[in-house]
Amino acid sequence: MPGAAPHCLFVSFPFPPMTGTSGVHRPLGFVRSLSRAGWSVTVLTVSPAAYPQRSDELVGRIPASVKVVRAFARDTARHLTIRGAYPRLAALPDRWVSWLLGAVPAGVYHILRRRPNVVCSTYPIASAHLIAYMLHRISGVPWVADFRDPMVDAGYPSDPRTRRAHAWIDRRTAEFARKLLFTTPGMVRDYRRSYPDRAACDFVCIGNGYDEASFEDVDRPAVGRLPEGRTFLLHSGVVYPVERDPRPFFAALRELLDAGMIAGDRFTVRLRATSHDSEIAGFVEAFGVGAVVEIAPPIPHRDAIAEMLGADGLVVMQADNSKHQIPAKVYEYLRAGRPVLALTGRASDTGRLLEECGVRHVAALESSAEIKATLLDFLAQLRAGTVAAPDRGTVAAFSRDALGRSFERLLRDVARLDPQNHPDGPRDIDEPTTRR
Repeated sequence: MPGAAPHCLFVSFPFPPMTGTSGVHRPLGFVRSLSRAGWSVTVLTVSPAAYPQRSDELVGRIPASVKVVRAFARDTARHLTIRGAYPRLAALPDRWVSWLLGAVPAGVYHILRRRPNVVCSTYPIASAHLIAYMLHRISGVPWVADFRDPMVDAGYPSDPRTRRAHAWIDRRTAEFARKLLFTTPGMVRDYRRSYPDRAACDFVCIGNGYDEASFEDVDRPAVGRLPEGRTFLLHSGVVYPVERDPRPFFAALRELLDAGMIAGDRFTVRLRATSHDSEIAGFVEAFGVGAVVEIAPPIPHRDAIAEMLGADGLVVMQADNSKHQIPAKVYEYLRAGRPVLALTGRASDTGRLLEECGVRHVAALESSAEIKATLLDFLAQLRAGTVAAPDRGTVAAFSRDALGRSFERLLRDVARLDPQNHPDGPRDIDEPTTRR
C-alpha cells in the first residue's frame, strides 16, 4: 500500500531469550533501531529449546511492534544424539540445520502476506544465510547479509565437510546478497579480494557497538568486589584457547611473580565466563599463576556491566590469527570508561580501534616479553592515577543507536534502489527469479 511503513524480514538465530553470548546484542540492536525509525519488522528465529542457554533478561527490550516468528529447531549435538554420537550430515552446515524445515515455509508464508521490502540475515549460524538465500531466490526480495565474522578462514571450520558447506553458502551469499555487511575494515578488505567482481560499494562495514541502555542505572557494584588495596583486572567473556590463547600472558605473570614485581595478595586478574574453564584452568595450573588468576562463572549481563564499571582495568585478548576481528565485548569496555590493557597487535583491527579511542597500553598477545613490560607500566600508571581512559567523544560513535542508524539507512537505500520495490511490494512470488 502506498505510504505504508517499510518492512524488513530479519533472519537471525541469536535473539532473546538466548543468552550466554554477546552475539545476541547485534541483531537485537538492529531490530530496535529499525523499529525506532518507523520500520515494521518481523524476526524469523528459532524455538527457544534450540538455545544452549536462555534468560528473559533481554526479552523486555524487544519492541512491542516487532513480530517474532519462531520456527521449530533442535541442536543436533544435544537433541539428536544416539549413545553420544550423531550423523555428521545432520549437522551441516551447522548443528541447527533442522531450522530450515520450518523457517523456509514460514518465511515464504510471511513474504506472501506482508511483502517485505528487504530480507536481512545475520551470521554466525550459517543456516541463517542459507534460509535467507532460499527466500531471496524464491521471492526476489532484495537481501542484505550481515557476516560479522568470516564464514571460512584459515583452519576454520576444521571439519572438511563443514568447511565445504560453509564455502558454498559463502559463495552464494556473496553472489546474490545486495549488500555484504561486516564488522571490521580488515574483513571488508579480505572479502573484496575474495570476490573482486562485486562493486566496492557492495561491501559495507558497520561495527559492533554498545547499548547505552545496558549502562543506565547501573551502579559501581558489589559484584565480585575485591578487598581494598588489591588491583583488580577483568577479562569479561570468552577466552578461546587458540584465538585468545592466554598462555603468553600467564608466562608474563609467572615471570613477574618470580621477580617479586607482583604479589598474589595485591593483584588479581579475573577471567569471567571463559566458556573454556577446564582448559584455561589447566593453563593456569601449568604456569603456576593461580595466586593471581581467578576463573569466574557467567553472570547476568547487567551484573557483567556493573563488574566492568568496578574494575581497576579491563583486559582485551585477541591473537594475530584473528587480526581482522574485534571482540564484541571491546565496545562495552570502551563505554565503561575504565583503563584498558590491550593484548593484541597494534596493526590488528582491535589494536587500531583501541588506539583510535585513546588506549595506549597495547602489547602483542603472542609476546610474553611485550606483555610483561606493558603490564608493569599499566600497573604503575594505575597506582599513580595517570593511566588514560578511553576518549568518551570518540567512543560515542560506537553506540548501537549510532550504528543502528547507519544500518537503517543501508536498508532504506537497498529498498529504494531495487527496481522491484514498488509501493505494493515485491513481484509475484511465482515469477522467475533473477540474480541480484
